[in-house]
Amino acid sequence: MSHKIRRHILFYGRVQGVGFRYYSVHKANSLGLTGWVQNRMDGRVEMEVQGEESGIDQLIQFMDAQRSIVIERMEVREIPLAEERRFREIGY
Repeated sequence: MSHKIRRHILFYGRVQGVGFRYYSVHKANSLGLTGWVQNRMDGRVEMEVQGEESGIDQLIQFMDAQRSIVIERMEVREIPLAEERRFREIGY
């Protein structure tokens, strides 16, 4: 039986203008994760991601391995599950 979780994550570092949203959308969908990602006006990237914990961990590791992206730190909290079909980019 699968156990889904949902996390709200704020990424700090060199995370805008480096393909962060593009990479995260494609990787999350390939892992069967749902949720969204967006740039914030203050330079951070905000994400809500839902799925198996192992899949979420794989997504974060993949993002951190991209040469153009530098994740200095993350604020992570568990949030309630949501009904959605895919992972997408929102905002500007």
